[in-house]
Amino acid sequence: MVQVLDSNGTADPWRRRSRPARRQMPLWQELPLLLIVAFCLAVLIRTFLLQAFYIPSSSMEDTLLVDDRVLVNKVVYDVRDPLRGEVVVFRGTDKWVAQESPAPPAGAAGKIGRTLGDLIGVSRPGEKDFIKRVIGVPGDRVKCCDDQGRVMVNGIPLDEPYVVRDSPLDVPPNPKECRSRRFDEVVVPPGQIFVMGDHRLVSQDARCQGPVPIDNVVGRAFMVVWPSSRWTSLPVPATFARLSDPTAAPAAPSPVRPTPTGDVALLIPITALISVVARSGRLARSRRRRLHP
Repeated sequence: MVQVLDSNGTADPWRRRSRPARRQMPLWQELPLLLIVAFCLAVLIRTFLLQAFYIPSSSMEDTLLVDDRVLVNKVVYDVRDPLRGEVVVFRGTDKWVAQESPAPPAGAAGKIGRTLGDLIGVSRPGEKDFIKRVIGVPGDRVKCCDDQGRVMVNGIPLDEPYVVRDSPLDVPPNPKECRSRRFDEVVVPPGQIFVMGDHRLVSQDARCQGPVPIDNVVGRAFMVVWPSSRWTSLPVPATFARLSDPTAAPAAPSPVRPTPTGDVALLIPITALISVVARSGRLARSRRRRLHP
């Protein structure tokens, strides 16, 4: 041990000479490390918290257009069940037939690109991935139509301004096709949701393919992020607020737990990534100051 003399000239056994500062990693070594960390964070976010989905069909027009990219919150339904009016991504059951078949990747480069796209959530969806709007939750009675041709939930008609192109009223209902606007009353089974596309004229949905298990729901689509000209949120339409009255909706309310919402939880990894990038900038500036005093 190297002893250090205090102000009186006596040795102080409790003080030691400061150790030399640890040598900083060169920027050319740190940059690949930062890229790996950022990629790992992106994979973690995509797997557990947030994922981008590509819209391949017109079944949700004009709310969502072909080639739109939406952000999907994958953690929100860990703390509660889906609510009426929310736009959700889910895996279809065996009854659900894909409206658009994804093109197979061509060659090794295409397969590698598809794999990387799957990791960060920007590739085309699988043939069993669907996006629709929740119309009914467990216990709801859904049917169409009233005297104005509107969908009814628990006896209350929905005013749906987001439905620009509706199915015709004069086509007779067919449980195997979704061409008609009219369908018989459906009582949504426990643990399932009744979903419909906003473009009712072409959407193949719960009218003819049946309700969807809540366990199959991947998450809630809450924002359009691409193209930039269509950047917007996907809120719950006001018409569904009337169905919150217990006298109008006999189904038990969705469980609410005293935990943060999934949207807030998304800030944690994003903040961590920003901190890593900021630290890299500070280290680079400190090197420049040492090299050029």
